[in-house]
Amino acid sequence: MQIFEEMQSRGHEALTLLHHAPSGLRAAMAVHSTVLGPAIAGVRLRPMDEREALRSALTLSESLTLKAALAGLNYGGGACVLLMPETGVDDPHAREALFRALGRKVRPLQSLVVLTEDIGVTPSDIAFVAQETPATLGVNTDTSSVTGYGVYRGMKAAARSALGSESMRGVRVAILGVGAVGRTLAEYLHREGARLTVADERPERAEALADDLDGVTVVGAQDLLDVPCDILSPCGYGHSVHSADVPRLQCRLIAGGEHHPLSRRGEDAVKEAGIMYIPDFAINAAGLIAAASTLTPEQAAERVYSTVSRIVHIAEQVGKPPHVVARRMAERRIDLIGSLG
Repeated sequence: MQIFEEMQSRGHEALTLLHHAPSGLRAAMAVHSTVLGPAIAGVRLRPMDEREALRSALTLSESLTLKAALAGLNYGGGACVLLMPETGVDDPHAREALFRALGRKVRPLQSLVVLTEDIGVTPSDIAFVAQETPATLGVNTDTSSVTGYGVYRGMKAAARSALGSESMRGVRVAILGVGAVGRTLAEYLHREGARLTVADERPERAEALADDLDGVTVVGAQDLLDVPCDILSPCGYGHSVHSADVPRLQCRLIAGGEHHPLSRRGEDAVKEAGIMYIPDFAINAAGLIAAASTLTPEQAAERVYSTVSRIVHIAEQVGKPPHVVARRMAERRIDLIGSLG
């Protein structure tokens, strides 16, 4: 990866490396845009190498820019990806030290960046960050659960166009990744009568979900893309569907909570395959909306429903794919509000 070329092509403003040896802090923090306001940076913690962390920070921060803009928030987009400390974070004191070190490192940048939870990070972790810097959001919000409910509502809005009805009863939904977001989504879909097939890189999570919800089918993570379904819902760590995988897909709609499940090439491939794709930054915004505003979780999810409905409606009017329309809508707001100076 050529870092500066990548930043220039995506329009990033900054990339900062954070390090604190005693706590094991090693992080890549990317700021994509501060045109609309301070960059909301989702904080992630999971095992990965340095190259993957840099790539994740760049892609996630761009997604956050589009998400905040499309949601009508006065924030830009950022990301803070933590490498897992060599000694792990099972010790509660070590976890506290890690996130307080992060807060202290970010403190000088608090006018530019606001930290909130993402994969592998909890509100309690953000509360540790908040002891060192006021630049936090989501301390009192279960953003993963809110996001999962928002994905469910956005999926229904998209299904009205893709499947002819927003009812999920009898609809075949394949969910890839059943962590906090995917599990919440599965629970709402199951309650409405959807037929679920699930998979996870950690098979025990999929099995646990199947134990709790009757009639759920579990397959291997490598096999899920071959499952005949109406809706494919990626809810994993990112880039779950490669462009070479698109010919395997047997769905009519892709709608999930995962950031960047498709590359730009993958987006073109699903368009050619006649599959509707609702982009992550449109459908997984409820948690961010709830954390960054005074809206209730239900109100945040309904904003996602309204946004997806509007995207699909405009897409039908202009004859463009929803993911193209969504990006243009977000970029237009950034351009218009940014022009105010």
